[in-house]
Amino acid sequence: MRRRGKISLSSPIIDAFLPVIATLAALLVGAVMLLALGANPIVAYTALIDGAFGSVNSLADTLVRATPLLFVGLGICIAFRGGVINIGGEGQFVAGAISGTVVALALPEGPALIVVPLSFLVGALGGAIWGGIPGVLKARFNVNEILSTVMMNQIAVQGMNFLLLGALIDPIQLERASRIPQTARISPAFSLPRLVPTRLHLGTLIAVVMAVLVYILLWRTTLGYRIRAVGLNPDASRYAGINVSRHVALSMALSGALAGLAGVIQVFGVNFRVFTDGSAAGFTGSAGFHGIVAALFGQLHPLGTIPAAFFFGGLLVGANRLQRTVQVPAALITSLNGLVVVFVVSTELWRQQRARRRAGENALQSEGAGESKTVHQGWDDASAVASRIPDRETSV
Repeated sequence: MRRRGKISLSSPIIDAFLPVIATLAALLVGAVMLLALGANPIVAYTALIDGAFGSVNSLADTLVRATPLLFVGLGICIAFRGGVINIGGEGQFVAGAISGTVVALALPEGPALIVVPLSFLVGALGGAIWGGIPGVLKARFNVNEILSTVMMNQIAVQGMNFLLLGALIDPIQLERASRIPQTARISPAFSLPRLVPTRLHLGTLIAVVMAVLVYILLWRTTLGYRIRAVGLNPDASRYAGINVSRHVALSMALSGALAGLAGVIQVFGVNFRVFTDGSAAGFTGSAGFHGIVAALFGQLHPLGTIPAAFFFGGLLVGANRLQRTVQVPAALITSLNGLVVVFVVSTELWRQQRARRRAGENALQSEGAGESKTVHQGWDDASAVASRIPDRETSV
């Protein structure tokens, strides 16, 4: 029996703090690496915090960096809840950015109240198509979605490189014969409103609103219930009459739509054009991968992903200040981010094992309680029968 008022090591409350513990462990390992490079970890981490949250501009930059992470993380929540693993956020981000930018460049004189929402819609559709292809392959042919989404990332990157050096290249670059791989700048009228003098734009608020909507979708609608049911047990869902294949594909499409929306908002709020250095990270900032970690850090819950994305946005922004302050190689910053990813993902796997162990313990306790109840019920029934048998002496 567990005593009331005490938290067991197997308690779900401990699970809620596992991402925080994982992050502290990663930072501890990072401190050892800093010491090995001759840097003071206290000074380094102070610079990191100051660079992320030390001023209004720093805080705004953190929110701007967290915005695409939140969009991608919300998509990851839907995919994972639907029982599929979406590693294709980078490609879906690029597909959405290109699709939305093409609309804005095709209608440069159009009213912003029509062009901007239309661009967002087309960008989300582009990401949905790019995410839906692996979803259909998974649902219809049981193709491993991890492999297919990773390959779709590469197709998106190479497609972007091809378009930005050909059909979508900035005409000014052609005139100057410089051929920098980028699109023309979208009309200034289409830029998202900003909180002057910072870079914080309306896209951050849209991301938070979208997190609430995703929560309502997953936990307050029939569609969300079916998606979560398919993710928990596809066989039982199929037996209950749910079309498992359809909801697997839909989960990936919705996930891709949110990543595509992240891409188009990145264009309209920050970069105002699509550009490339030959890799996806040059434009996306690896948001497609960092968003996965943000979702895991938030326990795959849309509302939990909000502070998680904010935290990782601060980590990415503050890392630049850390590097300048203690003069460490840029590879250390990449390693530090990688350590956080590894520790957080590892704790997520551990949390799942602990959840299964608790479920087994609860099942055993329920089974034991049922047997005990059956025994007591048997004694009660025997007593009731005995009470109805007349005493032999009295009857004589």
